[in-house]
Amino acid sequence: MSGRDDIAVLANPQAGRGRHRGLLSGIVDRLGAGGRPVRVLDARTAEDAEKLCHRAVAEGVTALVAVGGDGTLHRALQAVAGTPAGFGVVPAGTGNDFAAAVGVPSDPLQAAEAIAAALRAGRDRAVDLARVTTAAGDVRWFAAVLAAGFDAVVNERANRMRWPRGPRRYDLAIMLEMARLRARPYTLEIDGADHSFTGVLVAVGNCPSYGGGMRICPDADPGDGLLDVVIAGRLGRGALVRLKPRLRRGTHVSDPRVHSFRARRVRIDAPGIVGYADGERIAALPLDVGCEPGAVRLLL
Repeated sequence: MSGRDDIAVLANPQAGRGRHRGLLSGIVDRLGAGGRPVRVLDARTAEDAEKLCHRAVAEGVTALVAVGGDGTLHRALQAVAGTPAGFGVVPAGTGNDFAAAVGVPSDPLQAAEAIAAALRAGRDRAVDLARVTTAAGDVRWFAAVLAAGFDAVVNERANRMRWPRGPRRYDLAIMLEMARLRARPYTLEIDGADHSFTGVLVAVGNCPSYGGGMRICPDADPGDGLLDVVIAGRLGRGALVRLKPRLRRGTHVSDPRVHSFRARRVRIDAPGIVGYADGERIAALPLDVGCEPGAVRLLL
């Protein structure tokens, strides 16, 4: 039976291609250093993970801790967003974009120690999240970036592929989608104003980066109560290839075909696009996205 002083841990042993798998016991030890009981949620699937997180939060745990990458964090967020439970992040994935944006130590053991110290001190930090409402009325939360352009199309292609495995599958998906690149008509509303356009890229950022450090929304701040929206108009294959290296530095926003906005509410629609947030599949467009200031109590 769980108690209100418990720390619940959602861990993904496959995160980061398993390179931190052996650290879980050390992470649990450090989380429990303050005397609170720690339990690891036994999740076999992504859906199971969300159910167990919801149950733990409903039972009144002091903290829910996600050990993994942005995908693991995304699952835990669905339960903890908008609740009094503290939220801890131990970065152990290939992409740890939210953790990097909010200043979580990159070393998993140090991150666990920081969470334990915050709990001992009764310290937390209110951090914004983005709330997505789908056409069916379902609600999803995300922490980093929503992709709704060429990058989302690549993710959708990669998820349908069974070969090759690993990063090469994503590389192949890029090549295949690049060959059929086309601009799409987007309906885009930003705080009620029409910014519809025809183009290849829409990203909505609560944090600056996605994909393990690509600074698609370089000025996004998860503490300002706003979302950053970055769009790109008609780009050919050559222009898109030339723009990609600039994503790491965030300098792509100086290109005249790229435009940035700040907003509290965004509505996006385009044919044939499925939105991805924190690297996870959300739903086909249209999507309504809003910034929820201080939606999570980050333990740091």
